[in-house]
Amino acid sequence: MAKQMTPEEKAAETERKKLENEKKQLKKDQAKSKAEARKRAKEIAKQEEALNEDKEGNGFVTFLATVFIVLLWLAVVVVVIKLDVGGFGSSVMTPILKDVPVINKILPGASQSLTNDPDSYGGYTSLEEAVNQIAVLEMQLDALQTANTTKDEQITELTAEVTRLKEFEKMQVEFQRIRNQFYEEVIYAEKGPGAEEYKKYYESIDATTAEYLYKQVVAQLEADQEIKNYAEAYSQMKPKQAAGIFEKMVDNDGLKLAAKILNTMNSEDRGKILGVMDAEVAAKLTKIMDPDS
Repeated sequence: MAKQMTPEEKAAETERKKLENEKKQLKKDQAKSKAEARKRAKEIAKQEEALNEDKEGNGFVTFLATVFIVLLWLAVVVVVIKLDVGGFGSSVMTPILKDVPVINKILPGASQSLTNDPDSYGGYTSLEEAVNQIAVLEMQLDALQTANTTKDEQITELTAEVTRLKEFEKMQVEFQRIRNQFYEEVIYAEKGPGAEEYKKYYESIDATTAEYLYKQVVAQLEADQEIKNYAEAYSQMKPKQAAGIFEKMVDNDGLKLAAKILNTMNSEDRGKILGVMDAEVAAKLTKIMDPDS
């Protein structure tokens, strides 16, 4: 027969069973919590993965949008340069990009492609036409260089001719000096034969030489005759009147002419005029009439 439990034992047993039940319930609750935690962790992991995928997708879209915006701005800049808005293409960008291959095609007036477009070869319809034009220009350049060479040769020849003619000029000057010296020392010497005798002599020599020398002698004779006429006229004047005229002939040519006129007069008339003349002018005339005095 089973032993009956006391009320205290029954209460203890009840409490024990209650604790066991609570312990079992706690284990169940813990297991359930762990399952829910694992499930929640999986859900969070899936959400994080989805967020990461969305983030990556958004980053790619942002990259594409950025590239599109940059290309759009580049297109706008190219259009502005090509249309030369506000002179931006010709005045600002042309000096910078004109020597940059390919990129310089966006400059105003630049050819767009190597086609048969008249603008594709600098205004020529084909590359062959442009090459032919270069050949023509080279021929023109050669012609100009040849012409310049010819002109240089002509200048050299003319310079040589000028040098040669200067020698003739010197010879002519020397001849003039010798001729004048000949006239003064031979023809018109105090004991010389006189112009009349040389006139006869020149008439007997070579025609060409005689013509030249004859004209010189005749001109000199005519000048001598004119001096004689002057001397006769001044001799008939009063000495003071003649002296006053001679004193006004103060330049070199005038003094030489006055000296020739006085020298042609007889010594008496000449002395009267020089006696009333200004002493300084009279001294100059005397010196010209007799350079050795």
